[in-house]
Parts: sequence; C-alpha cells; structure tokens
Amino acid sequence: MRVVQWATGGVGKAAIETLLLHPELELVGCWVHSPDKHGRDVGELIGRDPIGVTATTSLDDVLALEADCVVYCPLVPDRDEVATLLRSGANVVTPVGWFYPSERSGAPLAAACAEGGTTLHGTGINPGGITELHPLVFSALSSAVTYVRGEEFSDIRTYGAPDVVRYIMMFGGPPEEAMGGPMLGLLSSGFVQSVRMCLDTLGFSADAEISTSQEVAVATAPIDSPVGTIEPGRVAGQRFVWEATVGEQVVVRVAVNWLMGEEHLDPPWTFGPEGERFEVEVQGDPPAFVTIKGWQPATVAEGLVRNPGVVATAAHCVNSVPYVVAAEPGIRTYLDLPLVAGRAHPDLR
Repeated sequence: MRVVQWATGGVGKAAIETLLLHPELELVGCWVHSPDKHGRDVGELIGRDPIGVTATTSLDDVLALEADCVVYCPLVPDRDEVATLLRSGANVVTPVGWFYPSERSGAPLAAACAEGGTTLHGTGINPGGITELHPLVFSALSSAVTYVRGEEFSDIRTYGAPDVVRYIMMFGGPPEEAMGGPMLGLLSSGFVQSVRMCLDTLGFSADAEISTSQEVAVATAPIDSPVGTIEPGRVAGQRFVWEATVGEQVVVRVAVNWLMGEEHLDPPWTFGPEGERFEVEVQGDPPAFVTIKGWQPATVAEGLVRNPGVVATAAHCVNSVPYVVAAEPGIRTYLDLPLVAGRAHPDLR
C-alpha cells in the first residue's frame, strides 16, 4: 500500500521509521511545512541515509502521488486539508482528531469520504487509545460496569518540543496565563470524544453530563526544563480532567497529569511510588486495574532524543493503515475496525 507521511515533527518522524519497517506499506511521499525541508530526501530528515523519497511543501505534489493512505500528523489539524485528501481518493489516518466525532461535527468529512470512496480514522494513545480503547477492552472482562478511567502521569521535561510546551501548553508562564490559555480547549476536542465513546459503548445513561477541569502547580525554586529555567511562581505542573456523571456518580474519568519533575512544586504533586505511567481502571464484577509502563523514557535526556510515547502514537497510526484501507468508506473508529496489530521484526519474519 502506497503511503504518504504528512508532517515530520516528533510523531511524523517516528511514523516514517515505522512505515519503513512495515511489510505491507511503502512510503512514496512526504509533506513538510518548512520550506527548508522542501526537496530534501526524507531519510536525511529523520537522520538516516537517503531513501529515495523527496519531501515537498506542495499539496498538489501529494495528490499527484495517488497514495492509498496519508498518515496526517500536523501540530494542529486543518479540516479542509483533510477533506481535500479524502476527496482525492486517499484514506487518512491521524492522531490529531476525529477519534469519535459527533454526527454533526463529522458531517463535512463524512461527505468527503463518500465523494472519494475513502476512510478517515483517528487514533494514537492519548487520546486515541489509553482513554477509550483500553478501558473498553478491559471492560469486556467485567459485568455491571460502574466506572472506567484512563489516566496519564508524565514528566513533561521529556517532551522535546519547547515552543509547544511554552506557548501552547503554557508551562513556564504565570498561572493566569495557563488557566486562560488554549490548552484546555485544544485537549477537550479530543478527550471529550474519548469520554463519549466510553459512555455510548458501555451503555451509560444518555443524560450523563460531561465536565472539564484544569489545575496548575507552580515552581517553588528554579527548575531546569525544555523551555529554560522555570522561575518560582511560574507554571511547572498541570492536571486536566474530563468526567462524566450519571446523577451524582462519576462513571467515566479521563485525566492527564503533566509535571516538570517531582521537586519544587506547589501543590507538592508527585507521581507517587509507581512513577511515570499510564493507568486503566474498570469498576465492575470483577474490577480491573492496569498499569502500563514503557511509554515514558527512563531519563529526561533519552526522552528528548526519542520519546517512547511519541513513538507509540506513531506506531498505532501506521499499524492501522492496512485496516483503514480495507474498511468501508466513512469515518471509522475502533468500534468499526477489526483488531489492529503490529507486525513482526524484519529479522523474525
């Protein structure tokens, strides 16, 4: 299957690495945002020897490739851009949206899928996995489910995108800047879909109400970070929570806990004895509590070189491609696709 990689940020670079190892996929093109990357070999852009695929800033160049699928990984999605790809006959897999869109919000892209005979699939890990897919998978081992949760606990110093961390996530600035910034809205566009997928699939009341909240912790002493030194009184930790309630009872919880380390914070948040992790919880008969390790790097330095969570996000996208290409046209979620699996290492095939 012919695949184009759209954008070469952290997820995009990891997606290219995964594409090159996948036995059913061929990388045939790559869209880049920066003019400095236009015309360069994609192998060079990811720190490898040339691979014979040239990057381009031109949408027309991408459309001319007539790819089976585009792995769409920009920082911020452009609905019109995605619609153009879908109408052209290219399926789209993306970690930046459309995990479980409402009929109204998804209608323009559903129409583009119908016109192009194509499929759109949103995936990833958070959202796109840990916050809806994994709670639903483990709920299958319980009956009479009363509560599900997907939650991240991560050291944000390992995220090697300083401009995003400072100017979008608002770390290092005053608390009022973070509380009034765009991050809660940007995150909610995805995580509310996670909550809705859990509500709908598990059959909780249609009257369930979804609420959101944001908390910040500030530095009490200087903290070294990807955005420079975070001075006392500036934002060094954030917690975002999305909860669905039926009556007074919380039935779904999705949360992210992002800290600049565990020292010098007020409130004195920590990761606890379990350290960085992802958690999945199901309360039912019987209950389940799952801790996932491996998607956070062992050290800050390792994470800035290659963050496992970013790699996992990319792999989930790439591994979905064969299933999305084979799917019926339309917006397809996990609920519509068969089991998505990775592929064996080339040395073991």
